[in-house]
Amino acid sequence: MNYIIITYCFYIVISISLTIWVAKTLFKNGKVFLIDIFHGNKELADSVNNLLLVGFYLINIGYAVYTLREAYPINNVQEVIERLSFKVGLIILILGFMHFFNLYVFFSLRKKALAFKKTPTTEETK
Repeated sequence: MNYIIITYCFYIVISISLTIWVAKTLFKNGKVFLIDIFHGNKELADSVNNLLLVGFYLINIGYAVYTLREAYPINNVQEVIERLSFKVGLIILILGFMHFFNLYVFFSLRKKALAFKKTPTTEETK
């Protein structure tokens, strides 16, 4: 087995494992925000949370597979480690960016939901 195949195998296993770990964490902890955003509608929150999970998997695993190709030969173990560190580091940065983007969206939606709750209805103002 040559070094490129070894690099591919390690890269796919590491990037998919990281994606699954981050997705499960976001799924589990994001549910609370979604229930609050949707004013206690647990069914809607669960549905949106599942859709977000699928989208997260599609984007991240799709990107990992898309960037699998190596343009140059890998001749030794040192180059395997260097290429893996670059590729896995990029995946980690993307996962981190998506995590903070999700947090930003959740907090923005939560802020709007809280503002909506505080706004008096027309019947209350009469």
